[in-house]
Amino acid sequence: MSSTTGSVTPRQGSGGRLLAVSDLHVGIADNRPVADRLHPSSDEDWLIVVGDVAEQAEEVEHALGLLAGRFAHVVWTPGNHELWTVDKDPVRLRGRARYDHLVQVCRELGVTTPEDPYPVWQGTDGPVAVAPVFLLYDYSFRVPGTATKEESLARAHEAGVVCTDEYLLHPDPYPTRDDWCRARVALTEKRLAAHDPEVPLVIAGHWPLLREPTDVMWYPEFAQWCGTELTADWHRRFNVAAVVYGHLHIPRTTWHDGVRFEEVSIGYPREWRKRGHPRGLLRQILPYEEQRPVAAKDDDA
Repeated sequence: MSSTTGSVTPRQGSGGRLLAVSDLHVGIADNRPVADRLHPSSDEDWLIVVGDVAEQAEEVEHALGLLAGRFAHVVWTPGNHELWTVDKDPVRLRGRARYDHLVQVCRELGVTTPEDPYPVWQGTDGPVAVAPVFLLYDYSFRVPGTATKEESLARAHEAGVVCTDEYLLHPDPYPTRDDWCRARVALTEKRLAAHDPEVPLVIAGHWPLLREPTDVMWYPEFAQWCGTELTADWHRRFNVAAVVYGHLHIPRTTWHDGVRFEEVSIGYPREWRKRGHPRGLLRQILPYEEQRPVAAKDDDA
């Protein structure tokens, strides 16, 4: 539903690794050195960045420009933080206009966005088409025991667990964030259905496609800001090699209906200082190499 015109020329990768990361949060001083340590191991490595790079548009542009200069190709999709309109950001755009601005910034950097043709990575375990998706959430991951969005939100307010999106992520021109989510889901579903089923997909988005990954969060009230039930069968309906997501700040690998899901967050300093980076700063999506088993405490943020 972007009004931006033009597109990034489709890329054909010829080797290297397909890597992923999310939730860099480079607006936080202690996270900047972590982001600076992200480097490829070869000139052919690709990097998927699934959102929450920063809040200010200039910081997003700087970080993605740095990564685009290092990796053979970078694919980006926004998280909720890129879509915030914060007082200290000179870019005062809201909602879809802000998203369109970031899409244009990425195109000038040569970075693929959800508005562009899916690039095809041709390395070992390929070819796969990398599909960055921007979907948002519709409050359908409700607090257990609640029947409506309003009731679920009320429970969250009572518990003191309220996402900052309620104050800084504006849905303009849509009436609500749920309406924007439903529009994005319809558009993305149509694109995925039109994709050649012979070429497997790596679906990469900030919010998980399923509710199940949110079951381990410390605060279950927060799940309603984490996705939509409308995407619950996408990993089965489409030819999906892997799903990449972030947002939860719980880096781990899970399997659902035989499909691998990778949560690839860096997260906040208080989180990564506690758990370290047991799976590395960058997650290798392909070629797939079975991860060394890690203790449960390493998987929890």
